[in-house]
Amino acid sequence: MEKPRKSTLVAKAVVLSVVVLAVAYPLLGVIGTSFASQTDIVKSTGLVLWPDHPTVEAYRTIFTGGVVLRALLVSIGITVLGTAASLLITIGMAYGLSRRDVTGSRFMLMTALFTMLFNPGIIPNFLLVNELGLYDTYAALVLPTLVSAFNLVVLRSFFMNLPGELFDAARVDGAGDLRILVRLVLPLSKAVLAVISLFYAVTYWNAFFNALLYLDDSEKWPIPLVLRTFVLQGQSLGGTALGESTAPHQSVQMAVLVVAVVPILLVYPFLQRYFTKGVLTGAIKG
Repeated sequence: MEKPRKSTLVAKAVVLSVVVLAVAYPLLGVIGTSFASQTDIVKSTGLVLWPDHPTVEAYRTIFTGGVVLRALLVSIGITVLGTAASLLITIGMAYGLSRRDVTGSRFMLMTALFTMLFNPGIIPNFLLVNELGLYDTYAALVLPTLVSAFNLVVLRSFFMNLPGELFDAARVDGAGDLRILVRLVLPLSKAVLAVISLFYAVTYWNAFFNALLYLDDSEKWPIPLVLRTFVLQGQSLGGTALGESTAPHQSVQMAVLVVAVVPILLVYPFLQRYFTKGVLTGAIKG
């Protein structure tokens, strides 16, 4: 390959810098505004990138009474348990569908693909959840979205691309399907499992619409619904108006947004090495 010219490198650097600034500016503005005082808000007339008088009063306000903390714990619990359950079911289904000798695997695959093309709609989903007795329970946020057909197809394709010689050697050694899956397939699938785990985790963490439909008790609301209450309605679930707090209204809104967004962002650095390993594995395969 030819060495790129300086003009090309400069153009790439400029484009990447613009993209980074476009992504970083809103995030830094939200974080800075969450620590801003009333003086900083009035002075900037908008987002505060670097507050001159930083304060944590906004965070003290939203955590007073435990509403945000409880919603945060609810979201964490739903995300962790839901992701674990979804991974368990998806891995089992994907492994079974990847084996050509499993009876009915093609029919089950077509059934899964059918759900990608045709959605039952809001009303049938609500009626089903209600008839199963799941209304106003956390199970209503997990069971209807337990398996993603897209993630199932991706994981099945990855399992099918694993060398067949490995399975043959394991069966010669007397290993059954469960042992092959746990001791052989899963260790080779860390990269794709990390990606699918992230997909499921983001889905459960951002479960706003399902929570709005199926959860009637506000004490069970996850952080997305609490975020909606603070940012759009301008008041806490405890009935205390944001205007009664000493913290600026805009700072409180940004603080809730930080609490809702930052936890899921912290997951990315831990999964980055698996993404890189997956790319390298695919590059040297065969």
